[in-house]
Amino acid sequence: MTNLTIEIDSIIDLTDEQFFQLCQINKEIRFERNAKGDLIIVPLMGGETGMIN
Repeated sequence: MTNLTIEIDSIIDLTDEQFFQLCQINKEIRFERNAKGDLIIVPLMGGETGMIN
């Protein structure tokens, strides 16, 4: 499983509330943030991987 990390702090100062709203609007996508504030998009289980896990 490969995560996609996007560095957004240099262009957007995403607050906790904005991050929460982003997650609520896009429930089919799993978002995380690391200590640096980078936005991490985590692939959902499904397809062949879902059968293994």
